[in-house]
Amino acid sequence: MSGAAPAPGAPGPPGPPSAPGVLRIGNASGFYGDRFDALREMLTGGPLDVLTGDYLAELTMLILGRDRMKNPDAGYAKTFLRQLEEGLGLAHERGVRIVANAGGLNPAGLATAVRELAGRVGVPVRVAHVEGDDLLTGDPPARRTGTGAGAGTGTWGEGVLTANAYLGGAGIAACLRAGADVVITGRVTDAALVTGPAAARFGWDPETPEGRDALAGAVVAGHVLECGTQATGGNYSFFTRHDIRRPGFPLAEIHADGSAVITKHPGTGGVVDVGTVTAQLLYETGGARYAGPDVTARLDTVRLAQDGPDRVRITGVRGEPPPPTLKAGLTRIGGWRNEVVFVLTGLDIDAKARLVREQVEDALAKRRPAEVRWELARTDHPDAGTEETASALLRLVVRDSDPEAVGRAVGAAAVELALASYPGFHVSAPPGKGAPYGVFEAVYLDAADVTHTAVLPDGRRVTVPHPVRTRALEPVPETADLLPDPLPAGLPTRRAPLGLVAGARSGDKGGDANVGVWARDEDGWRWLAHELTTERFRQLVPESRELTVVRHPLPNLRALNFTVEGLLGEGVAAQHRFDPQAKALGEWLRARHLDIPEVLL
Repeated sequence: MSGAAPAPGAPGPPGPPSAPGVLRIGNASGFYGDRFDALREMLTGGPLDVLTGDYLAELTMLILGRDRMKNPDAGYAKTFLRQLEEGLGLAHERGVRIVANAGGLNPAGLATAVRELAGRVGVPVRVAHVEGDDLLTGDPPARRTGTGAGAGTGTWGEGVLTANAYLGGAGIAACLRAGADVVITGRVTDAALVTGPAAARFGWDPETPEGRDALAGAVVAGHVLECGTQATGGNYSFFTRHDIRRPGFPLAEIHADGSAVITKHPGTGGVVDVGTVTAQLLYETGGARYAGPDVTARLDTVRLAQDGPDRVRITGVRGEPPPPTLKAGLTRIGGWRNEVVFVLTGLDIDAKARLVREQVEDALAKRRPAEVRWELARTDHPDAGTEETASALLRLVVRDSDPEAVGRAVGAAAVELALASYPGFHVSAPPGKGAPYGVFEAVYLDAADVTHTAVLPDGRRVTVPHPVRTRALEPVPETADLLPDPLPAGLPTRRAPLGLVAGARSGDKGGDANVGVWARDEDGWRWLAHELTTERFRQLVPESRELTVVRHPLPNLRALNFTVEGLLGEGVAAQHRFDPQAKALGEWLRARHLDIPEVLL
């Protein structure tokens, strides 16, 4: 168990410089809204060469797009600028370079704001930024050449709010090689914040096998760092075994061959062990091939080993040429949505739910919204000691392209029943007018049609070449040789939760959900690999029974990664289900019961 974190605001010693041949890259943000003090904590907690911050997610791009509609000069993460008011001076004093994708939809605007801030606080910094990801303002070929739904000649489709290609780290590397102290990007891959500085430091050639392997190692390290404290015990299945009240942010010691050690500053909270790193490696990934603009990393080659307290070494990563296409994310306003939650208390919960549902459906018959969904959550307990614990929640969600269809009509249908429905009628909040919801869509376009540009500290614009050698992305098929020998047949079993022998972490990729499940020891893996088939997964997660579920074994990690296609509808902004980002889907799976060999329990 790690010691307590230092008091907030108390600077620690800068520590010794990085060892020769080692680049220390830290993370201070996993999303827009992460711990505000993290940037200062990372700069004062120990030695660093580069500090990164990931501020962008699919939902964030929609939020920034709506900001830009109100103010063309907006579109970037304002929190980052406030963090720099103190952090810029600290970074300058300690010789730490800062790389962040906080530029969002307006990296040039944020770069200008950072220069203005530097002038006000009297810190001499060289600021650069990366452009080319914004397909709505980019060169015409990028706007024309799309594949997949929503792409069209001369446009990305009706009502597109943002359209951004996921760039790699080469533009960041060019800025750093030109002497930048701060590099601002828009939409790059999360791992690019690490591959860019690492490539700038070590000069890897992505056209050689050795260079691709090293880049792939940096991609894996970057994926571990990108979500901040998820690598140091946050959101961890086995959280009760560690003190994670205030986990420290992670850092990676990257070596010239692309291998790395994941760790954190001394004295900070949380834990770094093989389990926490495995959990983050499985997060929001799919099969064995983890594709990006720089390189395709083979996750089935990753090897993890404990390298001391709060230190995990990553070795063996192999890289392949990246695909010839770039992923792009499109966001648009998908329609209008409203929600009413009816509170049902005491006896006859099912009958009460049936009555109010029939009443509301009758009231909506004249202009029924395009989508009407009901969900009854039985949160009630018998003979409960409080009214709240005696109550269940009946949730009504409606959607339509017409705001009137989900607005006043829905509110009236609910409110007018206040004295004419089930006993104890009330709702959790007064119905509103309805609100717009967003849609995320992934499309793919030829990398050559995107102009990746590094804008250097002196203002020069440098076009960043795309990799010459590419390889079409193909899944690694599951074969028998990927699986371990099963446990002996006939072992006594006990009905118990899966989570007693396996950890899990889940998340979203557009409308798909990802669930990574791993065993903590070899016997557990021998059982898990053969027990948790796609058929068993569908039994344990009934929502997935009519959907495509793909299983990806990762033997080196003793893990299985599942992709559930379409579970999240049109993405997180559409709020298709109770848990719209599938954040807790893995924990629900761990809570499901099945027959487990007693030797594992």
